[in-house]
Amino acid sequence: MTSDAVRRVQSGSPWEESFGFARAAAAGDRVLVGGTTSFKGDVLYGEGDPYEQARVAFTSAVEAIGEFGLGIESVIRTRMYLTHARDVDAVGRAHKELFDTVRPVATLLVVEGFVDSRILVEVELEAYRGAVDS
Repeated sequence: MTSDAVRRVQSGSPWEESFGFARAAAAGDRVLVGGTTSFKGDVLYGEGDPYEQARVAFTSAVEAIGEFGLGIESVIRTRMYLTHARDVDAVGRAHKELFDTVRPVATLLVVEGFVDSRILVEVELEAYRGAVDS
């Protein structure tokens, strides 16, 4: 696959510029969304609330696949990273509310921390575009 076959989109996160990455990339029939938090610009939504942070982060990740004409029904994999095991139920509830009808494969990990100590949740997702023209 040549680099011409890969399309990338940015979300405007300040980390995208300083670290040199894209929010999402499409290659062939897959669209990958990198680590997404509940930051929008310089504002952290749901500070102190893991449910709200997960809901906002997943909503932002789904918006990223929308740049490729996809919706929630195209999501085939999710990953959730939490700083506290105590937040598993809250984040799981947000995941279920968004993805219950889709049922993507899911991974949930507890990690030591994120680049900003107020972040409790970071998510990733993968979507399937079906047969596409490359």
